[in-house]
Amino acid sequence: MKIINKSLSVAALALLGLTFNSCDDGDTVIDEVFANTTSGIVLRTVNVESDELPIGQSDSYFAVELEMQDEEDGALVESLDVFVSFSDRTVEEGETDYSASEVQVATISSSEFTTGQYGFPRTTYSITLPEMLSALSLSETNVDGGDNFSIRFAANMTDGRTFSNGQNTDTSTGSFFASPFQYNAAVVCPPTTPTAGEWTIDMQDAYGDGWNGASVAITIDGEETSYTIDDGASVSATFDVPDGTEVISIKFVSGDWDSEVTFQVTSANGDTILDLGPSPTAEVELLNYCLDNL
Repeated sequence: MKIINKSLSVAALALLGLTFNSCDDGDTVIDEVFANTTSGIVLRTVNVESDELPIGQSDSYFAVELEMQDEEDGALVESLDVFVSFSDRTVEEGETDYSASEVQVATISSSEFTTGQYGFPRTTYSITLPEMLSALSLSETNVDGGDNFSIRFAANMTDGRTFSNGQNTDTSTGSFFASPFQYNAAVVCPPTTPTAGEWTIDMQDAYGDGWNGASVAITIDGEETSYTIDDGASVSATFDVPDGTEVISIKFVSGDWDSEVTFQVTSANGDTILDLGPSPTAEVELLNYCLDNL
C-alpha cells in the first residue's frame, strides 16, 4: 500500500507568501527573507518561454518572464542588466574551445516594466541565437548540440546597490521563490528523419500497479499517440513510423508515482534511442537529435 505524505506544496506556500505580503512585520516568509538575508530583491521566474536553441534556425531564442519583489513591492528596482556567456561542452582533443566569457547585452529600465497580477513589476526578456552569437563574437559553426549559453540578470536598485546570483542567498534563489537570476539555454540539433518501420516501446512499473496517470506521448508528423501501463508491472507496444515521416517527437507526461516509471524506446533500425527512469523528465523533448541514431 502506498503512503501519501500530506504537506503544503511549494506552490501553495509561494501563493501564501504573495497574498499575505502586507501582514504583520516578521509574520510572513517574504518579510523573513528581507529581514534576515542579504538578498534585497527577489527576481522571481514567472515563466520560461523558451530555453532551447535549435542550430540552423534563425528564429531560435531564449525568453523568460520575471517579477520583481522587494520591501516596497518592486519599487526599489531601477533597472535590470542582462549578460550572456557561452560554454563549449563538445570540445574534442585537438579542437578549439570556443567558450566565451560573459558580456552585457541589454539594460531594461523600470519604465519598461508592467504590473503583474499580484501588483509587482514584471518584464519579459528575449534574445535570439544570432544576437547571442554576435554579442560574443561567435559564429554558428562554433557551436554544436550540447553546448550551452548562460543568461544572467543583475538588479540595479534605486539606492545604488546591485544584486545578482553572486550576492543572493540560497533562500531567495531557491525553489521557494524561483529566483535564480541566471538561466541556461541549451543548443540543440534540429529533428532528424526517423527510420521508417516498426518501433518498440517497453514500459515498466516498479510497484506493479501501472503508471498512475503517467504516459509517453509519441508524436509522428504532428499526430500524437499516448502509451501507458493501465495496470501491472510491464507492457510492450509497437508502433509504425510510415515511410516519408519527417519528424518524431517523444515526451514523458508526469503521473502520481513517476519514481516507479522506467521505459525504453527502440527504433526500426534496432537502436535503443531512449532508456529512461525512474522519474523521467516530464514535458520536454527526450530525443537527442544530435546523436543521429533514429
